[in-house]
Amino acid sequence: MRTGRRDDDLVFGATGAEPFAPKDLTRRADEAWAALRRITLHECRHTFASYMIAAGVNAKTVSTYIGHASVSFTLDRYGHPFPGAEDEAAGLLDTYLQAAGGHGA
Repeated sequence: MRTGRRDDDLVFGATGAEPFAPKDLTRRADEAWAALRRITLHECRHTFASYMIAAGVNAKTVSTYIGHASVSFTLDRYGHPFPGAEDEAAGLLDTYLQAAGGHGA
């Protein structure tokens, strides 16, 4: 709908009546990929683990996904604090203590 094309118009065409040329799509994709820094599969693994931890996935699950024999290795390798993690942890503890009838901060 955003393209303004209707009825028999091509949604993914170069125009409403002209289909896209695969070579143009390939060229545009190559240009987009060239603008990115290449990372190795090992770097992808580190990125995956770091994002999982940042998203709050527990360390045992992350360890299982990436194939470590020990969750302690996973924590040693990937458990470094993310910016703001200490403040978040303090807030979670405070919320827990208040809910449990404790005093909190």
